[in-house]
Amino acid sequence: MAQLPNDGTIDRMESLLNIASDSTRLKILYSISEGEKNVSEIVDEVGASQSLVSHQLMILREANLVSTRKEGTKVFYSLADDHVIALLKVVYDHVTEKK
Repeated sequence: MAQLPNDGTIDRMESLLNIASDSTRLKILYSISEGEKNVSEIVDEVGASQSLVSHQLMILREANLVSTRKEGTKVFYSLADDHVIALLKVVYDHVTEKK
């Protein structure tokens, strides 16, 4: 078995999992896992209000789960790195696994 991570690492892991555990944030992460999108596109796909999506995107960005790119007046959101999609895939595979 792997060595137990130190308390600081455990705290950061807990924080990340807490942030990712919100259903709207999970929908947003899945939405942009297909490629970068602006807020309007995410709102349409997720089915939440623009203010809610914008707030959740801010939280995801602060947690380094989401990256942004500006083009004119629009901001495009994408997953920060491959670790995020790997995390989504592992969780999805675990909960959909047939036993």
